[in-house]
Amino acid sequence: MKEFRADLHIHTCLSPCADLEMSPRNIVSEAKRKGVQVIGICDHNSAENVPAVEKNAAREGIAVIGGMEVTSKEEVHILALFGSEESLFTFQEIVHEHLHGINDEKLYGEQVIVNEEDEVLGFSNKLLIGATDITIERLVDLIHEHDGLAIAAHVDREGFGIIGQLGFIPEGLPLDALELADPSKRDCISQGNRLPFITSSDAHKLEDVGRRTTTFLMEAANTVEIRRCLSGVEGRRMRI
Repeated sequence: MKEFRADLHIHTCLSPCADLEMSPRNIVSEAKRKGVQVIGICDHNSAENVPAVEKNAAREGIAVIGGMEVTSKEEVHILALFGSEESLFTFQEIVHEHLHGINDEKLYGEQVIVNEEDEVLGFSNKLLIGATDITIERLVDLIHEHDGLAIAAHVDREGFGIIGQLGFIPEGLPLDALELADPSKRDCISQGNRLPFITSSDAHKLEDVGRRTTTFLMEAANTVEIRRCLSGVEGRRMRI
Protein backbone atom coordinates (compact mmCIF):
# COMPACT_ATOMS: atom_id res chain seq x y z
CA MET A 1 0.00 0.00 0.00
CA LYS A 2 0.97 3.59 -0.56
CA GLU A 3 0.23 6.93 1.04
CA PHE A 4 -1.76 9.40 -1.07
CA ARG A 5 -2.13 13.05 -0.11
CA ALA A 6 -5.63 14.13 -1.12
CA ASP A 7 -7.63 17.34 -1.31
CA LEU A 8 -11.14 16.09 -2.05
CA HIS A 9 -13.03 19.40 -2.16
CA ILE A 10 -11.94 21.83 -4.87
CA HIS A 11 -14.14 24.17 -6.91
CA THR A 12 -13.54 25.24 -10.51
CA CYS A 13 -14.66 28.34 -12.39
CA LEU A 14 -18.00 26.57 -12.87
CA SER A 15 -18.94 27.48 -9.30
CA PRO A 16 -20.21 31.09 -9.31
CA CYS A 17 -18.46 31.82 -6.01
CA ALA A 18 -15.05 30.61 -7.27
CA ASP A 19 -12.38 32.75 -8.89
CA LEU A 20 -12.21 32.62 -12.68
CA GLU A 21 -8.56 31.58 -12.22
CA MET A 22 -9.83 28.19 -11.03
CA SER A 23 -9.38 26.59 -14.44
CA PRO A 24 -8.47 22.92 -14.96
CA ARG A 25 -4.87 23.68 -15.95
CA ASN A 26 -4.31 26.06 -13.05
CA ILE A 27 -5.82 23.71 -10.47
CA VAL A 28 -3.70 20.77 -11.61
CA SER A 29 -0.56 22.91 -11.75
CA GLU A 30 -1.17 24.18 -8.22
CA ALA A 31 -1.90 20.69 -6.88
CA LYS A 32 1.31 19.36 -8.43
CA ARG A 33 3.32 22.27 -7.02
CA LYS A 34 2.04 21.50 -3.53
CA GLY A 35 2.51 17.73 -3.75
CA VAL A 36 -1.17 16.83 -3.77
CA GLN A 37 -1.63 13.47 -5.49
CA VAL A 38 -5.43 13.16 -5.47
CA ILE A 39 -7.92 15.96 -6.08
CA GLY A 40 -11.68 15.90 -5.76
CA ILE A 41 -13.52 18.31 -8.05
CA CYS A 42 -16.74 19.34 -6.33
CA ASP A 43 -18.49 22.30 -7.89
CA HIS A 44 -21.87 23.40 -6.61
CA ASN A 45 -24.62 21.13 -7.92
CA SER A 46 -22.80 20.35 -11.18
CA ALA A 47 -19.85 18.38 -12.57
CA GLU A 48 -19.38 19.76 -16.08
CA ASN A 49 -15.72 20.72 -15.63
CA VAL A 50 -14.62 17.35 -14.22
CA PRO A 51 -13.58 15.83 -17.60
CA ALA A 52 -11.35 18.82 -18.41
CA VAL A 53 -9.60 18.53 -15.04
CA GLU A 54 -9.15 14.78 -15.54
CA LYS A 55 -7.43 15.27 -18.90
CA ASN A 56 -4.98 17.76 -17.42
CA ALA A 57 -4.36 15.68 -14.32
CA ALA A 58 -3.63 12.53 -16.32
CA ARG A 59 -0.66 14.27 -17.93
CA GLU A 60 0.75 15.11 -14.50
CA GLY A 61 0.12 11.79 -12.76
CA ILE A 62 -2.53 13.24 -10.47
CA ALA A 63 -5.70 11.26 -9.75
CA VAL A 64 -9.06 12.99 -9.98
CA ILE A 65 -12.17 11.99 -8.06
CA GLY A 66 -15.17 13.46 -9.84
CA GLY A 67 -17.99 14.81 -7.75
CA MET A 68 -20.08 17.76 -6.76
CA GLU A 69 -21.11 19.66 -3.67
CA VAL A 70 -24.87 19.23 -3.57
CA THR A 71 -27.15 21.47 -1.54
CA SER A 72 -30.03 19.58 0.03
CA LYS A 73 -33.54 20.93 0.60
CA GLU A 74 -32.44 21.83 4.13
CA GLU A 75 -29.52 23.84 2.66
CA VAL A 76 -26.94 21.35 3.88
CA HIS A 77 -23.87 20.83 1.69
CA ILE A 78 -23.03 17.20 0.94
CA LEU A 79 -19.99 16.09 -1.07
CA ALA A 80 -20.89 13.39 -3.58
CA LEU A 81 -17.81 11.58 -4.93
CA PHE A 82 -17.98 8.98 -7.70
CA GLY A 83 -15.68 6.40 -9.21
CA SER A 84 -16.85 6.75 -12.81
CA GLU A 85 -18.03 9.51 -15.11
CA GLU A 86 -21.10 7.45 -15.97
CA SER A 87 -22.25 7.42 -12.36
CA LEU A 88 -21.28 11.07 -11.88
CA PHE A 89 -23.23 12.39 -14.84
CA THR A 90 -26.23 10.15 -14.25
CA PHE A 91 -26.34 11.60 -10.76
CA GLN A 92 -25.90 15.13 -12.13
CA GLU A 93 -29.01 14.65 -14.29
CA ILE A 94 -31.01 13.85 -11.15
CA VAL A 95 -29.62 16.85 -9.28
CA HIS A 96 -30.41 19.18 -12.18
CA GLU A 97 -33.98 17.87 -12.35
CA HIS A 98 -34.39 18.98 -8.73
CA LEU A 99 -32.53 22.29 -9.01
CA HIS A 100 -34.70 25.26 -9.89
CA GLY A 101 -34.04 28.82 -10.96
CA ILE A 102 -31.86 30.67 -13.46
CA ASN A 103 -28.47 32.14 -12.58
CA ASP A 104 -28.07 35.91 -12.41
CA GLU A 105 -24.42 36.49 -13.37
CA LYS A 106 -24.42 40.05 -12.05
CA LEU A 107 -25.69 38.89 -8.67
CA TYR A 108 -24.00 35.50 -8.21
CA GLY A 109 -21.16 35.36 -10.74
CA GLU A 110 -20.36 33.55 -13.97
CA GLN A 111 -20.59 29.75 -14.21
CA VAL A 112 -17.94 28.93 -16.78
CA ILE A 113 -17.71 25.58 -18.58
CA VAL A 114 -14.25 24.99 -20.07
CA ASN A 115 -12.25 22.35 -21.92
CA GLU A 116 -8.85 20.89 -21.07
CA GLU A 117 -7.12 23.84 -22.78
CA ASP A 118 -9.00 26.27 -20.49
CA GLU A 119 -11.00 27.47 -23.47
CA VAL A 120 -14.54 28.62 -22.69
CA LEU A 121 -17.18 26.24 -24.05
CA GLY A 122 -20.14 28.04 -22.54
CA PHE A 123 -21.90 29.06 -19.36
CA SER A 124 -24.32 27.15 -17.18
CA ASN A 125 -27.57 29.06 -16.74
CA LYS A 126 -28.75 26.91 -13.85
CA LEU A 127 -28.88 28.44 -10.37
CA LEU A 128 -25.96 26.34 -9.14
CA ILE A 129 -25.64 28.34 -5.93
CA GLY A 130 -29.19 27.37 -5.01
CA ALA A 131 -30.64 24.43 -3.10
CA THR A 132 -32.23 21.35 -4.63
CA ASP A 133 -35.60 20.10 -3.42
CA ILE A 134 -34.04 16.76 -2.38
CA THR A 135 -34.14 16.02 1.35
CA ILE A 136 -30.84 15.16 2.97
CA GLU A 137 -31.94 11.59 3.66
CA ARG A 138 -32.94 11.03 0.04
CA LEU A 139 -29.79 12.76 -1.21
CA VAL A 140 -27.50 10.41 0.71
CA ASP A 141 -29.50 7.42 -0.53
CA LEU A 142 -29.22 8.64 -4.15
CA ILE A 143 -25.47 9.04 -3.84
CA HIS A 144 -25.14 5.48 -2.56
CA GLU A 145 -27.50 4.14 -5.23
CA HIS A 146 -24.98 5.44 -7.77
CA ASP A 147 -22.01 3.89 -5.91
CA GLY A 148 -20.83 7.23 -4.59
CA LEU A 149 -19.41 8.45 -1.30
CA ALA A 150 -21.57 10.84 0.73
CA ILE A 151 -19.56 13.18 2.95
CA ALA A 152 -21.07 16.02 4.96
CA ALA A 153 -19.12 19.13 3.98
CA HIS A 154 -17.44 21.52 6.44
CA VAL A 155 -19.44 20.30 9.43
CA ASP A 156 -17.59 22.72 11.71
CA ARG A 157 -18.92 25.77 9.85
CA GLU A 158 -22.21 27.37 10.71
CA GLY A 159 -23.17 28.17 7.13
CA PHE A 160 -24.38 25.17 5.11
CA GLY A 161 -22.80 22.64 7.50
CA ILE A 162 -25.09 19.85 8.68
CA ILE A 163 -24.79 20.78 12.37
CA GLY A 164 -25.15 24.50 11.70
CA GLN A 165 -28.25 23.95 9.57
CA LEU A 166 -29.96 21.16 11.50
CA GLY A 167 -28.39 21.47 14.94
CA PHE A 168 -27.36 17.80 14.90
CA ILE A 169 -26.42 14.89 12.66
CA PRO A 170 -29.60 12.82 12.14
CA GLU A 171 -29.36 9.41 13.78
CA GLY A 172 -29.08 6.67 11.21
CA LEU A 173 -28.13 8.97 8.34
CA PRO A 174 -25.67 6.71 6.45
CA LEU A 175 -22.95 9.26 5.73
CA ASP A 176 -19.52 7.87 4.84
CA ALA A 177 -17.56 10.62 6.59
CA LEU A 178 -17.59 14.17 7.91
CA GLU A 179 -15.40 16.88 6.44
CA LEU A 180 -13.71 19.42 8.72
CA ALA A 181 -12.70 22.83 7.46
CA ASP A 182 -10.47 23.19 10.54
CA PRO A 183 -9.03 19.90 11.92
CA SER A 184 -8.40 21.55 15.30
CA LYS A 185 -12.17 21.50 15.86
CA ARG A 186 -12.30 17.72 15.65
CA ASP A 187 -12.80 17.19 19.38
CA CYS A 188 -15.74 19.60 19.42
CA ILE A 189 -17.53 17.54 16.76
CA SER A 190 -16.47 14.10 17.98
CA GLN A 191 -18.80 13.90 20.95
CA GLY A 192 -21.29 11.14 20.19
CA ASN A 193 -20.04 10.83 16.61
CA ARG A 194 -18.65 7.57 15.24
CA LEU A 195 -18.12 8.71 11.67
CA PRO A 196 -14.58 9.18 10.32
CA PHE A 197 -13.24 12.63 9.55
CA ILE A 198 -11.49 14.01 6.52
CA THR A 199 -10.28 17.55 5.91
CA SER A 200 -10.16 19.42 2.61
CA SER A 201 -9.43 22.90 1.33
CA ASP A 202 -12.86 23.77 -0.13
CA ALA A 203 -10.69 25.87 -2.45
CA HIS A 204 -12.40 28.65 -4.35
CA LYS A 205 -9.11 30.34 -5.26
CA LEU A 206 -5.80 28.90 -6.42
CA GLU A 207 -3.78 29.72 -3.34
CA ASP A 208 -6.11 27.55 -1.25
CA VAL A 209 -5.69 24.35 -3.28
CA GLY A 210 -3.98 21.82 -0.99
CA ARG A 211 -4.28 24.08 2.04
CA ARG A 212 -5.98 21.22 3.88
CA THR A 213 -5.40 17.59 2.90
CA THR A 214 -6.12 14.08 4.12
CA THR A 215 -3.52 11.34 3.76
CA PHE A 216 -4.87 7.91 2.82
CA LEU A 217 -2.90 4.67 3.09
CA MET A 218 -4.39 2.49 0.37
CA GLU A 219 -3.75 0.39 -2.71
CA ALA A 220 -4.87 2.93 -5.33
CA ALA A 221 -6.38 6.38 -5.65
CA ASN A 222 -10.06 5.63 -6.23
CA THR A 223 -13.37 5.75 -4.39
CA VAL A 224 -13.37 2.02 -3.66
CA GLU A 225 -10.09 2.32 -1.79
CA ILE A 226 -11.11 5.56 -0.09
CA ARG A 227 -14.23 3.82 1.18
CA ARG A 228 -12.05 1.03 2.56
CA CYS A 229 -9.80 3.58 4.24
CA LEU A 230 -12.79 5.24 5.88
CA SER A 231 -13.74 1.84 7.29
CA GLY A 232 -10.18 0.83 8.20
CA VAL A 233 -10.31 -2.34 6.11
CA GLU A 234 -7.23 -4.62 6.06
CA GLY A 235 -4.75 -2.12 7.40
CA ARG A 236 -5.92 0.83 5.37
CA ARG A 237 -6.01 4.05 7.32
CA MET A 238 -6.10 7.81 7.04
CA ARG A 239 -4.95 10.85 8.91
CA ILE A 240 -5.80 14.53 8.87
